[in-house]
Amino acid sequence: MSVSNTHYGAKVIEKMLASCRSVYFIGIGGVSMSSLACLTALDGKKVAGSDRTLSPLTDKLAAAGIEVFCGHDARRLDSFDAAVYTVAITPDNEEYLRAKERNIPLISRADYLGYIMTRRENRIGVSGMHGKSTCTSMFASVYMRAGRDPTVLSGADYPPMGGYFRIGTGKDLIFEACEYMDSFLDFSPTTAVILNVELEHVDYFGNIENIRQSFGKFAALTGKNGRVIVNADDSDACLSLSSYTGTKVTFGIEKEADYTAKNITFDRGSSEFDIMKSGELLCRVAMKVPGRHNIYDALAVAATADLDGIAAEDIAAGLADFTGAKRRMQYRGMLNGAPVYDDYGHHPTEIAATLFGAREMCGNRRLVCVFQPHTYSRLAALFDGFVSSLSLADRVMVAPVYAARETDTLGTGSCKLAAAIGKKACAPDSLDATAGMLKEELDGDCFAVIMGAGDIEDIFGILFGEGLK
Repeated sequence: MSVSNTHYGAKVIEKMLASCRSVYFIGIGGVSMSSLACLTALDGKKVAGSDRTLSPLTDKLAAAGIEVFCGHDARRLDSFDAAVYTVAITPDNEEYLRAKERNIPLISRADYLGYIMTRRENRIGVSGMHGKSTCTSMFASVYMRAGRDPTVLSGADYPPMGGYFRIGTGKDLIFEACEYMDSFLDFSPTTAVILNVELEHVDYFGNIENIRQSFGKFAALTGKNGRVIVNADDSDACLSLSSYTGTKVTFGIEKEADYTAKNITFDRGSSEFDIMKSGELLCRVAMKVPGRHNIYDALAVAATADLDGIAAEDIAAGLADFTGAKRRMQYRGMLNGAPVYDDYGHHPTEIAATLFGAREMCGNRRLVCVFQPHTYSRLAALFDGFVSSLSLADRVMVAPVYAARETDTLGTGSCKLAAAIGKKACAPDSLDATAGMLKEELDGDCFAVIMGAGDIEDIFGILFGEGLK
């Protein structure tokens, strides 16, 4: 059980922190939390925090002079003026309870991010059920190439900007807007990008109508002078804007839109296409990443960048520079002559998009997919979609479910999924067993993709004797 978001809003938080000189981060090792800690330290405040385990992210914070503790201790909160927490902690977290007891400002991550971001004039929030991290990284590539020196907060490690976040001096803030538990409703975008909308996070939203309503509320946060950049080919994304009265700009491939892709060609993991603006050529783009889903991301970036006054040649060059974020079809090495790729996909739509892209890359090789389901609730709610999308591979190995915050009360699991896929699928009982099976089955005629959002990445240490590159 996690704790809830606060929803104070930027103006209230500004008053709460008017005399604040120090901030403690509970769960500082998270991607977003670590970036917020750095931004807070740059404001001249004393910053420290804790997490259950240390990681490369916490090492990076320590190198920046931020004190990081392994494990939680209530006594640490006695020397801080305010605390920021991740909703992933439990209600009985002793540091969280101590902050409450002391009655110091206690603010959730999303709410604090909404406050911090108001310091940038141009705030681009990238939302959608899939592709947020890739698209945010793609934005970073274009805006950096154009010399805008943006601040970027992403959910994926993008090496050209030095990690999961980048702190710039320009007026642009590009951030990944996570919808889970309505976190993005605490933000204040001036531009809201909506890549796609569909059923996901069923443990929180319950149904698609609730999801549409949340995205509609997110769009409305842009205010009367803001704008929404929306995928015209995604019906639920468009339906989410049924009550939106502000400026709407569309992008797409199939339907009529303000920005479209034409003359698309694919060649072994790359693509070329024309970006058309209102029927006129804006630029020709050659990208190094595979798949139609990346073209949609590129259109969203191009539309926003064009409206922000970035030159067409910089848009094309920035998109051409983009080689992908980590764990987004990231090449990891060769195993028995077979190339092995790593991907974060954990929803049927993401899996299908990745496997279609893999087909473009692998030629006549046998496509092998290792997939780890993420949470029992997602697997149960989207079961048929997982069966359909994973069936695109020639061979499927379903690793044990990564339960995260759940227990199996729904009568589902990896064995049930493998059985539904059929003879091409199996369900090894551990990551070690999955790795062993891969080592036995892969050869030079195979192309492997290992997918999931849990601890599936640990398999690369088993396969190659190394951690993430």
